[in-house]
Amino acid sequence: MKNLLTWPFYLKLASVLISIMILGYLSILGQDLIIPMIMGLLFAILLVPVCDSVERRLGFNRSLTAILVSTLGLLLLAFILYLIGTQVPNFSDNSLVLQKQLSAAFHDIQEWVAKTFGIQKHKQLNYLSEAATKSLSTGTLIIEKALKSITYILMLIGFTFLFTLFILIYRRHLVGFIIMSFDKKHKGAVIEVVKSIQNMVKKYLIGLIIQMVLVSILSFIVYAIVGIKYNLLLGVLTGILNVLPYLGILTATIIGVLVTIATSSAANVIWILLGLVIVHAIDGNIIMPKIVGSQVKLNSLVVVIGLIIGQSAWGGMGMLLTIPIMGIAKIIFDRVESLMPWGFLMGDEDYEGVEETASLLPFEEDK
Repeated sequence: MKNLLTWPFYLKLASVLISIMILGYLSILGQDLIIPMIMGLLFAILLVPVCDSVERRLGFNRSLTAILVSTLGLLLLAFILYLIGTQVPNFSDNSLVLQKQLSAAFHDIQEWVAKTFGIQKHKQLNYLSEAATKSLSTGTLIIEKALKSITYILMLIGFTFLFTLFILIYRRHLVGFIIMSFDKKHKGAVIEVVKSIQNMVKKYLIGLIIQMVLVSILSFIVYAIVGIKYNLLLGVLTGILNVLPYLGILTATIIGVLVTIATSSAANVIWILLGLVIVHAIDGNIIMPKIVGSQVKLNSLVVVIGLIIGQSAWGGMGMLLTIPIMGIAKIIFDRVESLMPWGFLMGDEDYEGVEETASLLPFEEDK
């Protein structure tokens, strides 16, 4: 370790970058195992206090408690999905009406394009027809991908449940392994890191659930005030998609605008956009910093870079897991002397050695 600390900065930087590339490549190869394992770990950390309480009050053994708590958690998730699913048939029953209204809206858009840009309707239809033909040629692939996605989701839920269950059962065994992996003189520091990670993950996930509920309620109020159909479904969908940073609220807004165009007047689109912008402002400036963001203490630049890398490696699940993974990494970096600069880079605190009034590049001005 001492020899490593004496390396020049460029050698240490190169070794870190090479290690990151190797770990990234291995994570892509093993994503089918790593993703449910990480999700199982996060859910297990969230459920540990519940398990401890059940073991202490009811006197159940660890295995029985883990099975009971994990099953109840899975049933709760299924119940929430069922409530959302009850709203979908109402949406499907009116699909023909929605198609007619979308066709009328599309006709109005055609008229506007023809008047504004001088592109005749038949040319627009020819272009759309060519695009549709190309899309139909890949229809089989789309259906195949959809079936694979459904299978993947079911497998992900199943493996996540199993990992959650076994991590809860062997949680003390796993913590003991981590402690034994280091010298006895570092035992106190290792226990502190484990407790800090557990506390951060627990508060982050609880904050994320609270954020999801609040955004769903606010979005539902917006849709209800404007008078849009399926306001409950759209509100819940907005809250769920908002879990994906940055892109989630954009996707939810696009869906909301399309449904508004199909079920209401075009003027209401402006009110929906304005309302969702206000919801996003409240979420970004009050809910997220106070409830969620205060737990991970990551700066926005690192979060954006992490989201891009996570999406490239693991898709949507990568974006969902990026922030807690980076939060765990920062806790470890902050407590390892050689990695402290990286922990500082990921954080949002200012460097105490530089005055706030100092410029970024303090070159002397030409006289």
